Amino acid sequence: MSEPAPGAPDFAYRDGKLYAEEVPIERIAAAVGTPVYCYSAAHIERQYRRLAGAFAGRDAMVCYSVKANPNLAIVATLARLGAGADVVSEGEFRRALAAGVPGGRIVFSGIGKTASELDFALAHRVRQINVESLSELALLSAVATAAGRVAPIAFRVNPDIDARTHEKITTGRKENKFGIDLGQVGAAMRRAAQLPGIAVVGLAVHIGSQLTALAPFEHAFARLIELVRSLRAEGFTLERLDLGGGLGIRYRDETPPAIEEYAALATRLSDGMGLSVALEPGRVIVGNAGVLLARVLHIKDGATRRFVVIDAAMNDLLRPALYDAWHDIVPVAVPAEGAVIEPADVVGPVCETGDSFAAGRKLPPLAAGDLVALLSAGAYGASMSSEYNTRPLVPEVLVRGGEYAVIRERPSYESILAQDRLPRWLAER
Repeated sequence: MSEPAPGAPDFAYRDGKLYAEEVPIERIAAAVGTPVYCYSAAHIERQYRRLAGAFAGRDAMVCYSVKANPNLAIVATLARLGAGADVVSEGEFRRALAAGVPGGRIVFSGIGKTASELDFALAHRVRQINVESLSELALLSAVATAAGRVAPIAFRVNPDIDARTHEKITTGRKENKFGIDLGQVGAAMRRAAQLPGIAVVGLAVHIGSQLTALAPFEHAFARLIELVRSLRAEGFTLERLDLGGGLGIRYRDETPPAIEEYAALATRLSDGMGLSVALEPGRVIVGNAGVLLARVLHIKDGATRRFVVIDAAMNDLLRPALYDAWHDIVPVAVPAEGAVIEPADVVGPVCETGDSFAAGRKLPPLAAGDLVALLSAGAYGASMSSEYNTRPLVPEVLVRGGEYAVIRERPSYESILAQDRLPRWLAER
């Protein structure tokens, strides 16, 4: 049987079984139970080193996008390699700090930051706050002044570029909620110059996620560079360029650009500008570093379709229900030679028709108790999970060579119920 994921060489079949690096995945299932997320440290480290290496010799900082996978062990793995962090909430900021990323290597993004979040970021000497509106600018000025600090900011620019990705993850068109319109940045710069507690250090852009072509990046970066030139001509000092993230991975048959091609593009466009560059990759580092391991509960033959019911559900991996996203699904045990491949719908146990991972997917014979792996689940899998239907959050496991460690436990039902509180008038009955 062919390897399960061309983009994830650290998950491979050996002796008829699926392995994560040097660990047979069925061993993890036996010890931890299913469903369970399993990540490869080797993949995460390799992808980071490729990115950092592609920008070697440049004044560039790779700030891992924590929202892709916020587990402390993942962030700490990257922090020890020198990565910074891109965060969008105080909670993510705290995670980055706890994982060993200093405030001076953290970029705070996001359209709806609160006063308390901004104050927290300033107190921890954040590298840069990406400001997305004049309202946020005024709030930050007030917060910084009250704290006796100066906030280093970059204006996030909306360049009105179609990222050619899914409607729900494109962020750089004029109808999207993100950033300041290209034509309004000059006015924002002039307003910032009048406000106390504000130091504009650069510009930022992010046009979407899971981009599989370089052209949208080129158009966005070129507009940003031209804007830098224009603002410098007005006398503004700009030192930094935040190019965001968004580089895609292979889920099915995509052919995303190589990291090195992306870096070459960014370098060519910004060469000679004297700008410090920040990058905010997430998915490209962790996406193909993870799988969701699940067990078959039932095989159900309906009137018109065959259903494979597994113990993972939409609350564990939301992407298929939310984005109609494709995840390859492979058996953990290689099927017998000559096994008949037939279509089946792979579904979960949640009481929603949308709790489906695949429709008409061609699969080898499966039976109750068999293990399957949903591939390319390292980004926006665990990070978007919930306890819907009072299903415990899925545990997470990190593999490194022949070892593995549980990096998030599966909570007990008792701990889940203990989060709720009965009001006095119910507790006294």
